[in-house]
Amino acid sequence: MPIHLTRRQLLHRAAVTGAFAALSRTALGAELGRTPRLIPWRNWSGGQSCLPAARLAPQTLDELVQVIRRAEGKVRPVGSAHSFSALVPTDGTLVSLAYFNGLLGHDAATLQAEFAAGTPMSLMGAALKDIGQALPNMSDIDYQTLAGAISTSTHGTGVGFGSYSSRVVGLQLVTASGEVLDCDAQRHPEVFNAARVSLGAFGVATRVRLQNRAAFRLHERQWVARTEELLEDVEKNTRENQHWEMQVMTHSDYALSIALNETQDPATPPLDPAEEGGNQFVSIIEGFDKYGSDFPAARRFLLNSLRHVASFDDRVGDSYDIFANVRNVRFNEMEYSVPAEHGPACLREILALINDKDLRTWFPIEYRYVKADDIPLSMFEGRDSCSISVHQHYSMDHHNFFAAVEPIFWKYAGRPHWGKLHTLNARTLQPLYPRWREFTEVRRELDPQGKFLNAHLSSILGVA
Repeated sequence: MPIHLTRRQLLHRAAVTGAFAALSRTALGAELGRTPRLIPWRNWSGGQSCLPAARLAPQTLDELVQVIRRAEGKVRPVGSAHSFSALVPTDGTLVSLAYFNGLLGHDAATLQAEFAAGTPMSLMGAALKDIGQALPNMSDIDYQTLAGAISTSTHGTGVGFGSYSSRVVGLQLVTASGEVLDCDAQRHPEVFNAARVSLGAFGVATRVRLQNRAAFRLHERQWVARTEELLEDVEKNTRENQHWEMQVMTHSDYALSIALNETQDPATPPLDPAEEGGNQFVSIIEGFDKYGSDFPAARRFLLNSLRHVASFDDRVGDSYDIFANVRNVRFNEMEYSVPAEHGPACLREILALINDKDLRTWFPIEYRYVKADDIPLSMFEGRDSCSISVHQHYSMDHHNFFAAVEPIFWKYAGRPHWGKLHTLNARTLQPLYPRWREFTEVRRELDPQGKFLNAHLSSILGVA
């Protein structure tokens, strides 16, 4: 049916149409045609941040392949943002594995299980218990994703236990070309050997198969003792306990000693997260620092006096509940692994420096042992190690404290934890890793254009 318009109506409609056309060429057009809003990213402690061009969370393997193939700039995978080092920041594309989550399959005979690589470690314990399995060892914090944990050689404690990476028996990897590689000791073994600690430089891991053990319970015992006495008894403590570590109180003569051992005893009632894993102890120390740091002698007296009032209930529970603890205080961290035999001497020097220079810090120093493995860029490659971690509250500047301590780690041929803060580059790192070239050759073959490198990785791997 024809529409009849007067000359005035026609002119009015033409004016409106013209106005919209003009807007589309100006403000409205710019608004509607602009690129998606950039979303900033930062890590758990707030020490690392970036403004990537895109933040994507593909839901399927095919989608992930297309994202990697089509990305024009750099691509970095991101998990729970719990790394303190600059492994993630990029102005290119951040790829989250949030949809790559959960248990994918298991073998009851071999006690192996396969997980999607983006699965948070905090969800793996219960899933494994349901199928009668457990991780042999776990780190104190389980916020990390599985892919993030293995790519940085994350670990727990125990002279007979390696890192998470040492338990990997197979993995799936999407490379820079979009190729999907299924790797293990038989399929692409050279890639598999190096990719167990990859720093995210080989591609994006999508599936990880782990060698586990039967589900079990742990008994936790904690006690306060002189740091020097614990160091003198290191051999005894590590021999008599499957998992032993200590949290050393700076500006004092004492440490919290923690021992975990397998047990058949029934589980104890759960504790408030604020009390488990030494959390209550750390809170008391924080209070002493806030109000006593201007009076060093009084602070040392008060901290040393804690041994008279500190008492800890033993805990028994499923292994994953005892291994991991809720950490409700944010911090920045530096961690190095030194040859096991040098651990006591290294710790003694750090404590002497803190006391002599009255360095401002109150977080306990974490002291642990880890078994050697055969992974090219693992901190534990070829040597049993002692892992020593120093921390600083996220609201306090950590640079001066870490800069003062770091040379002591170097003195003892320390290897930095890839997910923690350090200042080394390829020139200083390469002598610490006998199989350095093996790693770099695999990386260059898989990603010749450096699609998965950012500035930090280029620096530590020596890629121009």
